[in-house]
Amino acid sequence: MGETLFLAHRIPFPPDRGDKIRSCAMLRALAARGPVHVATFGETDADMAAETELTGVAASHVLVHRTISNLRAGLAALASGKPVSLVAFESPQIAHFVSRLIATRPIDTIFVFSGQMAQFIPQSFAGRVVMDFVDMDSAKFAAYAEAAHGPMKLVHAREARLLGAFEQMVARRADLSLFVSPAEARLFRDTLNDPAVRVTGISNGIDTVSYDPAGIAPAPYVQSPGPHLVFTGQMDYAPNVDAVTHFARAVQPKVRAMHPDACFHIVGRNPTPAVQALARLPGVDVAGAVDDIRPWIASADVVVAPLRIARGIQNKVLEAMAMARPVVASGAAAEGIIAKDGEHFVIAADDATMAAAIHALVADPARVKAMGQAARDHMLQSYQWDAQLAPLMRWLDTPAPALQSAA
Repeated sequence: MGETLFLAHRIPFPPDRGDKIRSCAMLRALAARGPVHVATFGETDADMAAETELTGVAASHVLVHRTISNLRAGLAALASGKPVSLVAFESPQIAHFVSRLIATRPIDTIFVFSGQMAQFIPQSFAGRVVMDFVDMDSAKFAAYAEAAHGPMKLVHAREARLLGAFEQMVARRADLSLFVSPAEARLFRDTLNDPAVRVTGISNGIDTVSYDPAGIAPAPYVQSPGPHLVFTGQMDYAPNVDAVTHFARAVQPKVRAMHPDACFHIVGRNPTPAVQALARLPGVDVAGAVDDIRPWIASADVVVAPLRIARGIQNKVLEAMAMARPVVASGAAAEGIIAKDGEHFVIAADDATMAAAIHALVADPARVKAMGQAARDHMLQSYQWDAQLAPLMRWLDTPAPALQSAA
């Protein structure tokens, strides 16, 4: 067995957001098989400080501090005709690391996490390539384009078109392309329309030891009147911003009409000015970044996931289910999660249905307890990381020549 090169658009440590949770699990599983060399980017001080953790897993690594602004990347992309997503992650330092590594180490597999990093696969590399797209980013930008107005509509449409062409080219180059859910894999497969390309879905897992409600301290809000509704996520991420803004303005008033003391807590790093402004609305609390998100989840009467734009698996839903909390999710947020509506969580088709579902749960503590326990049991049985990654590890353990000829 040779060695692996792992390319990731963001350092997998600390695993405190959706993409990092998945990339960290992938990296650790690969490192358990043999030496892994890592080329990745850091954006924040916390990212760069996590290099120590990376050193403990990687046989060698390069961590590049990514500082290019979106505006600069956009202008360069227009000049070059490339997708902004690729230009924003260009790096001569990483390209040099990859070239030198392949020339000096017995690298037989390149594992690429997120489409932006596929630009670093050397054309001459003769080994196996695994491409974890996670989500179909081109479809995400297409959704942005549909919702946008003015110049941004054109910007997003351009990104969707160029990135879609790049994704298809990379998938044809790779030996295996992964997506975070069977639904996302099916969407890409249908778009590609090439049965010779190997595409499959591998769901995210959940650390049910870390996300265990037992022994978790109460959240700061528990002494305040409720019910308490909680949303968690990176709060400068456009789909999350859209979700909380719409919920605060369209759903929360309906909930408060039935429960006047209901409070909607928005928990997550880097709330945008639009998110911060929601704190002026009745019954809305913008908590921002917190040291430990688990108490905020564990103390919630209901965890809400009202995303209108979503791709793949929502870790926020898995985390809440593992913490034995009832979740009310939009259809977009629930997509890809194999669970039973009404037993493990509740899927709401529209604003009125979501408000009614929240009311029904708040009014029935016994159902809340039963649904929460059913959700945790389901996570324990079906969503452990080892179980999710086992098919991939078996595939990687198959000799490469047999893989090339497999159906």
